[in-house]
Amino acid sequence: MGIKLALVTVFIACLFLMSFRGDKKKKIVFFGDSITQAGVQKGGYIDVLQNMINAKGVTDKFELNGAGVSGNKIYDLYLRIEKDVLDKKPDVVVIWVGVNDVWHKASSNTGTDFDKFGTFYDAVVKKIQANGAKVIVVTPAAIGEKNDYSNAQDGDLNAYSAWLRKYVKANDLGLVDLRTVFHEYSLAHNPDNLAKGILTTDGVHLNEKGNAFVAEEMWKALQ
Repeated sequence: MGIKLALVTVFIACLFLMSFRGDKKKKIVFFGDSITQAGVQKGGYIDVLQNMINAKGVTDKFELNGAGVSGNKIYDLYLRIEKDVLDKKPDVVVIWVGVNDVWHKASSNTGTDFDKFGTFYDAVVKKIQANGAKVIVVTPAAIGEKNDYSNAQDGDLNAYSAWLRKYVKANDLGLVDLRTVFHEYSLAHNPDNLAKGILTTDGVHLNEKGNAFVAEEMWKALQ
């Protein structure tokens, strides 16, 4: 009887431990602007990423959520973070913002100055971390696809992206460096130095190849 009781006890203990194996899906929230807003639509980068996850047989590992709003800048993300991100109780938040912060400085004088960009970005990250989620930072990819750095906003995009890389390193965050990989892709696949039509439709928003390319880069980070 003693041996049988011991075996039953071990069996029950194993069942108990198996119930806490950590099989809960990782909830990922993609937090950003119009690129992310479009990302949840059919063919968008989040949709493509979901299809990749399904094809790899790991659908039970990840739950993808989009929280993109057209025109958003870093301070817009800060203002809506509670409702659109934190209330969803994410495990990981992917922050992809910066294009409008730079672009709107020239187009409508509503962009974000360099120093304020860093201040707001840090505040967004700290709020996410305080709620127990991990952060993956994405550098702004492009405002124009010319690969000789002759696009009008290349100087600012490079400066903001350089700050993000340093911030990631200093705070031990995840990084998807789209600014770098988009430039490398353009060097290899844009011999005519076109301003659009390589990975984007208009120099900013993703085309079919761009969505697939970004989905691959996001997958690398999520692994």
